[in-house]
Amino acid sequence: MSKTIPDALIDNDSPQEKAEKEFGSLTSKEWLFVSKHNPGEPLPVPIEDEPPYFILIATYLNYLILIIIGHIRDFFGKLFHPELFRDVMVKDGIAPWYANFESFYTRRLKTRLDDCFARPICGVPGRYIKCYDRTSDDYNNTYNYSGTVTERLNLSSYNYLGFAQSSGLCTAESIKTVEKYGTNSAGPRVSVGTTDLHLECEDVVAKFTGKDNALVFSMGYGTNANLFTSLVDSKCCVISDSLNHGSIRTGVRLSGASVKTFAHNDMAALERTLRSVISQGQPKTHRPWKKIFVAVEGLYSMEGTLCNLPKLVELRKRYKFYLFVDEAHSIGAMGPNGKGVCDYFGISSSNIDIMMGTFTKSFGATGGYIAADKAIIDRLKLDLTTNTYGESMSPAVLTQIITSLKIIDGQLNGNEGKERLQRIAFNSRYLRLGLKRLGFIVYGADDSPVIPLLLYLPPKMPAFSRMMYDRKVAVVVVGYPATDITSSRIRFCVSSSLKKEDIDYLLKCCDEIGDTLFLKFSTGIAGGEKHPGDYKKGIAPRWSLEEVLEKTPEDCKKAMY
Repeated sequence: MSKTIPDALIDNDSPQEKAEKEFGSLTSKEWLFVSKHNPGEPLPVPIEDEPPYFILIATYLNYLILIIIGHIRDFFGKLFHPELFRDVMVKDGIAPWYANFESFYTRRLKTRLDDCFARPICGVPGRYIKCYDRTSDDYNNTYNYSGTVTERLNLSSYNYLGFAQSSGLCTAESIKTVEKYGTNSAGPRVSVGTTDLHLECEDVVAKFTGKDNALVFSMGYGTNANLFTSLVDSKCCVISDSLNHGSIRTGVRLSGASVKTFAHNDMAALERTLRSVISQGQPKTHRPWKKIFVAVEGLYSMEGTLCNLPKLVELRKRYKFYLFVDEAHSIGAMGPNGKGVCDYFGISSSNIDIMMGTFTKSFGATGGYIAADKAIIDRLKLDLTTNTYGESMSPAVLTQIITSLKIIDGQLNGNEGKERLQRIAFNSRYLRLGLKRLGFIVYGADDSPVIPLLLYLPPKMPAFSRMMYDRKVAVVVVGYPATDITSSRIRFCVSSSLKKEDIDYLLKCCDEIGDTLFLKFSTGIAGGEKHPGDYKKGIAPRWSLEEVLEKTPEDCKKAMY
């Protein structure tokens, strides 16, 4: 046993076995589907099912008990083992690193399930992922590593199209780039950090998104966090969806702009906010705002919901605001051509003023981009702080992006890109409908590759994660403060690298664990009914596993509700 993470073990798999574990082969043409929304039809509003009231009450009581026990342990711990509380106690007149209250959640609640987070891995995070085996003797404060690894089915990584591979065209081209350009661009974009690969990548991104021009950055979070300071100031207003990513919130705060929020995906609330903002103008002076921005995400990574782009475009035409769409999770993963929410809804990207996205989720790379009209991009090249102070993207990463985009667009490898898109669409719909039919409460849009399964009670987060881990499946658990305190969840991240048989096994595991942990709360209001109208009769969806595996692969290709 060792306290440090061991070196990666030598992989003895043959090239064929390794490729299959990274990206599973398609076993039937039947397991394909095209992800798109029928133009002219309203966006179906995802219905959020609710658990019984006693589950919500028990959730609050669980947190209350954990907090009470934590404070009792803190009180007696400081008396009898002060050496364990050095970080939160005054010593020699020096203030502690952390206030007792601000570190309480991390010490007393999160630490108890820390073994479910930040699990060290080695190798490619593809269809299977290699996790280092570890144990803890001190409640997850430290870990003991046995030096072995275990392969687990991967439902935890952002690898929507399965481009995170150690072989294939993307990898081969990236290796050639390293041999030609080296590993680093060696400077910010405005000085010596721009190569011909940067310009080619920006051109490919612009054409892929349907915009005039684009800028690429080495970090997705930093793209949003630094963008808004170049677009808005204190005399501008940003209207933000209440569930927007933290990077958008950070960027808007740094800009100094006035901020208004509206309830998640509530277009009526957005319109009321727009009317109020436009009629009232700036605080005190009531002068018109210099700019009004509406900021949304294409696909919300914690809820699995899509923005109502048709309605947003309608409001944009009526109220003349600037529309910003963060496509970090939707670009590459949504739409018949993988071009994000515009492609999915059949709406021209000219209706969006600024499109942001990242390369980490669908393209097996890193970084982010901004795509917009040439005048906007030219301005950003001058005063965006990321260009001045941030390290530019490495050549190998740029090649990975260029190659994967061309594969998706059909310029390379024939129909490989189309197959990847259709595989993730089928896998997402199959898993979502299968979970609903088994009786779980699941959030999100039908075609979303992000599938949240609600757990509610905090002890069920580590229990579900560990039981899945024992069944050789790696999943992500999410709780407060990333979600509401009552809506702890499992977040399945679906990939086109998964086979239909992998989803079968996952549904089997979920069925067993759901029965053990009492997680099947669904009433059927959000779908999964065995017969139309069952919900109104009070019949909850509780299909057997055999029925789900037999009928759902075909049923998921139809309208789900």
